[in-house]
This record gives sequence, structure tokens and C-alpha cells, in this order.
Amino acid sequence: MLIGEVARRSGVSARMLRHYDALGLIRPTGRTGSGYREYTSEDVRLIFHVESLRSLGLSLRDVRRALDDPGFTPAELVKDLIRRTRLRIADEMELLTRLGRIGDANPSDWKDVLQVVTLLRALGSDSAGTRQRAALSSVVEGPAPVEALVEAVLNESDPNVAGALHWALAQSADSSLALLTDGLGSPEAEVRRRAVQSVAEIPHPAATDVLRDALAHSDIVVRGYAALALGARGVADALPTLIDMVVEETKDVDAADALSLLAADPALADQIATRLVACLGKSGVAPSARRRLTEAMADIPGSTAVRALTDLSHDQDRAVALTATSILALRDVASP
Repeated sequence: MLIGEVARRSGVSARMLRHYDALGLIRPTGRTGSGYREYTSEDVRLIFHVESLRSLGLSLRDVRRALDDPGFTPAELVKDLIRRTRLRIADEMELLTRLGRIGDANPSDWKDVLQVVTLLRALGSDSAGTRQRAALSSVVEGPAPVEALVEAVLNESDPNVAGALHWALAQSADSSLALLTDGLGSPEAEVRRRAVQSVAEIPHPAATDVLRDALAHSDIVVRGYAALALGARGVADALPTLIDMVVEETKDVDAADALSLLAADPALADQIATRLVACLGKSGVAPSARRRLTEAMADIPGSTAVRALTDLSHDQDRAVALTATSILALRDVASP
């Protein structure tokens, strides 16, 4: 067969066949009387063999080794091909992600595209200062890829950078909340913590709803951050979790502060005091937990708290009794 027919049957261009011939990789067995290349069936079989090896990503040099070296073993080469292919896929996925984020920013011109590219690079910088400046500038310098900002905050360990990212995400709460909510379901505890902290910084009713749902989360840390944020927002749903935090000594001081903020509402003050008293009366509550519960009563106004502290001043646990007596004395001093 002449080169044109071989090219048609094999799908390999005549130019590439000539290149193979020049390299000595596949040389046609014969020549016609006019000097044209003439391929045999064995030559065509070899062409398909070469193309099969090239389809695996082998270089022409590796193909030659595979064909010419009887002692050539493919195992190590295949392992290397797997490694290189994985790296290439990772690079392509990174590029795809970057392009997707540029598209999500809905750029109106190439200036917008370049700004997004610059932002993405800065968010991936090893310098915390660079990442922080990028977060702060993301809102004012053009379209911001919210997904990139969410990914950045969920992976950020520097508190200053995280604060800047929280602020940036709060400016686009409608877009960022769904992504942050997904972060609450991450298998990584640190990512879940960062997600709930980010939601807590968004002053939006929808964020409050997400935090309410987080009170039922299986992760106690997520529940705790949600309760603290809801307490600061005056949401009574957080009460059971906040009291549990006092008992379990999990950010108990912050939890007590959140209870005092909620108690500023007269309708909640007696409810909080009643819940604290009920918890104090449960069997099996450790002495240290009873002391913390008594201390939490210090900033709860109202007659229910005063009565509870008066009873506690005679408690069998001397530490609890002294704590309650001290709190009552301070309340008397503070009274007009």
C-alpha cells in the first residue's frame, strides 16, 4: 500500500508517517519502481501498535524503546505515566476551577478578568498580608468571585485574614450563605468551625436561620459557635445550648456572657434563671458545674434570680454557697 492509502486506513496523517520514517521508527518495507514508499500489512500493524502506545502518553522515544529493546519492562514506565497524568489532571482541574470562578464573577471586560486573576493569585499567596489586602480589596475593585472567597475563608488559619474575608463575604450574603452552609457539612472539623464562624459574622436574617439550624448540628463546636452568635442576636433558641456549654465548661465564660445579653430582655430573664435553677437541681451535676451555673446567675436580673441565689447561699456545697453570697452582696452594692 502506498502512503496515501495507509494514511486513509490508519487515520495517521501522511506527514506523521513520513516523520516516523525519518526517525527510523516505522520504515516501509519496500519502494515502488518510482521510489514511492510501499507499506506491507506488517508495517500497518506496527503503525497501529505505535499509535496505541502513544495513546497512553508515551513519547516517541519511549515507543522506540518498547519496540526495539527485548528486555524493556513497562511497569516503571506505566507508573511514571500514571504519576504524570495525575499531575496533568490536577493542573487542568485547577485551571477549570479558576476559569469557573472568573465566569462566576461575570466580568464585563478584560480589565475585570485581569482583576479577578490578580485576586485569585493574591488569595493563594503565602503572605498573610497579601491575602488580607486581597480580601479587603475584593469588594471595591470590581466583581468578586464569591466561591473563591468562601474557599479562602474555609482554609484560612490567620485570624486577621479570616476577619477580612468575613467582612468581604458579609457584603455578598445572598451568594455566600449557601456555600458556607455546605461548609458546615464538611468532614473536616476545622472547616466546619470556620464555616460557622463566617456565618456568624453575616448580619442577615438568612444567616440567623442558618445558625438556628446549626444548633442541632452533630458537632458540639459548631453548636457552640452558633449558640454564642444567636445569643448576641437575642435569639432565645440558643438558651439550652448556652446552658449546656456552662455545664460542660465549653467556652463557659462566653456562654455566660451570652446568657446575660439575652437576659436584658425582661421576658427572658426569669426564663433563664429558671433554667439555670433546674439545671442546678439535676442529680449527677458535678460540683464544678454547679459553681459555674451559680456564677452564670450573677448578671441575670429579676426576682427569680435573686430568690435562686438566696437559696444557693445556704447550699450544702460551701463553694456554691460562698459564690451565691458574694453575688448577692455585689448586687446589693449595685442597687440604688
